Amino acid sequence: MRNLLLILLLPFAVFSQGPPNCVPTTIVINLDQYQGESSWDVKDSTGNIVADGNGYWAYADYAIVVEQRCLPIGPLTFTMYDSYGDGLAGSMWGGLDGSYYLVQCNDTLIYGEVANFGFDTTYAFGSDACPPVFGCMDPLYVEFNPLADTDDGSCTTLTVFGCTDSTMYNYDAQANMMALIPNCDYVLTLTDLVGDGWVGSSLEVKQDTNVWYFSLDTAAFSNDYTINLSSPQQVSFKFTITSQASQSAAHCGFKLTNPLGQTMIEVLPPFISPLFTHFAPTYCGNLCIEKTLGCMDPLAVNYIDTVNTDDGSCYYAPGCNNSSYLEYYTQGFVADFNDGSCVVQAVWGCTDETAFNFDTLANIDNGGCVPVILGCMQPLAFNYNPLANTPDSCSPLLYGCTDPTMFNYCAICNTDDGDCEPYVFGCTDSVMFNYNPLANADNSSCTPFIYGCTDPSMLNYNPLANTENFTCVAFVYGCTDSTALNYDTLANTENGSCIERVVGCMDLNAYNYNALANVTHGNDSLGCLYAATWCVNGSGNPFFLNDECYAWVISVDDYCCENAWDTICQSTYDYCDGSWSGPLLSRMQTTKELIMITDLLGRPTKENKNQLLLYIYNDGTVDRKLIKQ
Repeated sequence: MRNLLLILLLPFAVFSQGPPNCVPTTIVINLDQYQGESSWDVKDSTGNIVADGNGYWAYADYAIVVEQRCLPIGPLTFTMYDSYGDGLAGSMWGGLDGSYYLVQCNDTLIYGEVANFGFDTTYAFGSDACPPVFGCMDPLYVEFNPLADTDDGSCTTLTVFGCTDSTMYNYDAQANMMALIPNCDYVLTLTDLVGDGWVGSSLEVKQDTNVWYFSLDTAAFSNDYTINLSSPQQVSFKFTITSQASQSAAHCGFKLTNPLGQTMIEVLPPFISPLFTHFAPTYCGNLCIEKTLGCMDPLAVNYIDTVNTDDGSCYYAPGCNNSSYLEYYTQGFVADFNDGSCVVQAVWGCTDETAFNFDTLANIDNGGCVPVILGCMQPLAFNYNPLANTPDSCSPLLYGCTDPTMFNYCAICNTDDGDCEPYVFGCTDSVMFNYNPLANADNSSCTPFIYGCTDPSMLNYNPLANTENFTCVAFVYGCTDSTALNYDTLANTENGSCIERVVGCMDLNAYNYNALANVTHGNDSLGCLYAATWCVNGSGNPFFLNDECYAWVISVDDYCCENAWDTICQSTYDYCDGSWSGPLLSRMQTTKELIMITDLLGRPTKENKNQLLLYIYNDGTVDRKLIKQ
């Protein structure tokens, strides 16, 4: 069957341009599920590549690739490659194996049916010109050879189609080719070995331009389908699987049966190959007709519509042949022989029970019956019937719109007054937003007024509003945090610009200057501290000049700055800030005597000019002096 596939493909091939005197060649690659790994080339005896193929990653799993090339004449080698190193052995990974073939002149030169060839496998073959195939090339002749490419003058007998069986009714002595039935219904049977259906796999059936797809979708062991095919044209079958059905493909099979009960093709599990094209002939039978004897006159009583040969047995008028009997007239013809059916005597008269002149004794109508015509006989009534001869009920004229498609249709009216009003659909509620004063039929589309800002560029835009209430507020971007340094009372939309307040002293000259501060105390005299660094106790509470009481104490009592902060200093301070009660303490004035002069390191020295020295007195006080020259 594989060779047949290749032969059928060759006449339709379009070969790529090759060297002069090249040989048309077909390379068939049956891919596995790793298409992008496969490639091939053909080399001449010097190792030059004369043809190659790759890039099959875009093909479907198990696709059949047919490559047409024109190869030079001479010794060549064909190499099949696999970049992964597992050949076309897709079965190693739960799939199906691939294969490859090289065909020249309808002859398969390379059979690549060993799938696990590793990274590559090479075949040597000789490329040679195809020998001519002699024969009749005219399909109108009996001697026609579809494989012939060189006419040998053997076309001698024109084909005449017809029934060539002399025992048949339609035998044609001039026919030399049996006429076949051009088409018929076939039965396509899909089978599944385990009865779980085809899991999405399908069978493509193709004949000429007609393509059908069948699948055993339900869980069943088999199912039959009817398909009409032309005969004797060939039909092809291709089985396609889905990724989830790769393990169950071996369960599937199919069979095609013609109306004669003949099996045209049957592929039983597990021999079905995905994407491999199977071909089968078609046969609906011939057009010969067997002889059947009988009466062929369709006017005869004993006419048989299935016979094709008249045997003279026709008869036309069996029945009563006596004119005094009813049966003679009811049969409508003169009997050619009596079959004993004359029974009832003929009585002429009106036989219509509904007629005025009905005769109860008559059994043969004489054509004189007068029919009864019921109807309204009043000319002014709606249903007046001028042909009536028997009164019936009358209906009065009721005017109105009689068109049921109109808004003011009147179901009980029988006479149109020309005043029909068409339906106008819309909202009929006058308090609604979309009220339509022209509407006469409400279509439930009423929309209430929804007031709000309808400007999408505004802060308070309401997408549901349909009526502007002029409350739109524009976006004002800024800091909306009231605790922030740059809080903007007019802003309504935060823009991330807020600066955190940092309270502290912002005077670079202050003792407690804060470089991060951006807000001063309410009173800088309290927020910033200015140290009296020349006092003996250094900086610190209460030795800050911006403490007014401290500044006053060291200005009136040098002892408090130059020696120590004692009880008298504190009482003087308390007196200043108003927290002292009682008499103000005073410092006793005693005569001080110098007992020693030292340098700043405490080493005894003489009085030197232009040098800061310490003068120590007997009352424990120490003066720092710098005597300039």
